[in-house]
Amino acid sequence: MNTISRRPLGLIIAATALPMFMATLDNLVVTNALPVIQQDLGANIEQLQWVINAYSLSFASLILMAVALGDRMGRRRIFVAGIVLFSVASALCAMATTPELLIAARALQGAGGAALMPLSLALLAGAVPASKRNLAIGIWGGVAGLGVAAGPLIGGAVVEGLSWNAIFWLNVPVGIVAIPLALWALDETKGRGVRIDVVGTLLAGLGVFGVVFGIVRGNDAGWTSPQVLAGLIGGAVLLIAFVAFESRTRDPLLPLALFRDRSFSAANGVGLTFSIGIFGSIFILIQFMQVVQGKSPLEAGVLTMPWTMMPLIVAPLSGIFAPRIGTRTLIVAGTAFQAAGLAWLALVMSPDVAYSALVPAFVLAGIGMGLVFAPSSTAVLANMRSADHAKASGTNSTVREVGVALGIAILAAVFTGSGGTFTPAGYTDAAIPAIWVGAGFLVLATLIGLLLPAGKGTPNADADEPAAQAEPDSLGYRDLVTAATDTTRSATNGDVMARTSPR
Repeated sequence: MNTISRRPLGLIIAATALPMFMATLDNLVVTNALPVIQQDLGANIEQLQWVINAYSLSFASLILMAVALGDRMGRRRIFVAGIVLFSVASALCAMATTPELLIAARALQGAGGAALMPLSLALLAGAVPASKRNLAIGIWGGVAGLGVAAGPLIGGAVVEGLSWNAIFWLNVPVGIVAIPLALWALDETKGRGVRIDVVGTLLAGLGVFGVVFGIVRGNDAGWTSPQVLAGLIGGAVLLIAFVAFESRTRDPLLPLALFRDRSFSAANGVGLTFSIGIFGSIFILIQFMQVVQGKSPLEAGVLTMPWTMMPLIVAPLSGIFAPRIGTRTLIVAGTAFQAAGLAWLALVMSPDVAYSALVPAFVLAGIGMGLVFAPSSTAVLANMRSADHAKASGTNSTVREVGVALGIAILAAVFTGSGGTFTPAGYTDAAIPAIWVGAGFLVLATLIGLLLPAGKGTPNADADEPAAQAEPDSLGYRDLVTAATDTTRSATNGDVMARTSPR
């Protein structure tokens, strides 16, 4: 049950957005620092992949568990626990002296981040009145976007002026401020207390890990080696077992019935393929600037700003215009722009390519990212009951993080399979086919986006009310009873959209 908070709107937004800024800033900061980490810790390309993927896989495996724990034990409590864990793990990352220690600490960071993403928006959406909710979520998204935009720039400045360790130390004082702020500014709320799906969490987490492990090890160990086949086949079997288990368990981690909604399914398909294409490409491109063209981390951060700054401007605008022109138009245009941007980069990439030849591609890709972020979150929740908002948005975040891990693994496999090395002479020729593969996934995302409903696809303002009108075969009796109860509570509290979580 959520209650509208009487605290100032700005304070509520700050309490929920500051931890998200910390988490989103951290992602691209780390990516920009990879060449320096590689030199300092002597890491190979496989270990660099795991520096990113350890976070992504831990995050993806635990985000739905964090939602369930928040519903059962209190969202603010789990949110604050996530801030604590993220901050402690950041300190451990900063103190890592080997690639293995850094990877382990990054996995712990991902576990903390899993609580930050969905619960920050759940707390925000439940604390502000409906009339101010779109404004609040838009500002929250802008702050999160600022973290993405500023990540390469801040990371470059810190790495160049201090050391790569300092990018992780930055999170510690932010966490120290964010914890008491959240405890004071946010009220505790709970959802429907259900049994925690530990089996589902293990099956999904181990399954995705197995598949990614197999892809990462494929080139070095051989695609027919026992360890690679065990990862790929074993991971696939575990994922099939996960689907079978979720279809039978009483309180599933992932309610498969959600995928009966076309908007939800198509938006998640876009989220997966979009993340594979764009974030796998970023992993390759951010290092091209430093390894091949000899740019410093700060210079690379500044030069990529036409890309990273675009979502900060475009994402809030796309969220505003989505109700007027529909999510499908924006999403299809966004993925098409990104595909065109990556294709442009693949065509012009060479060791001595002029920066001016890269700028149009950066702008196209950045605008495309901004057009996808908010509308895809809107499409995910378009037909969802408010009782399902947290799991629906958590599912979308999970799918996208899995896409990040798969994208880095797949494109790095293409890079190494093409003979790529971390040297100026051995990087570009292998990076080009990897970028083409990324562009191909963005084309696939565009085609999937065409499957989205043609309507405006905005979340129902009276999110609880349609639950009573849902088709009998799509909801169990317990869900109908809960929905009716939630409708009564919402009418009492004036809370018409309990939870939402665009990434």
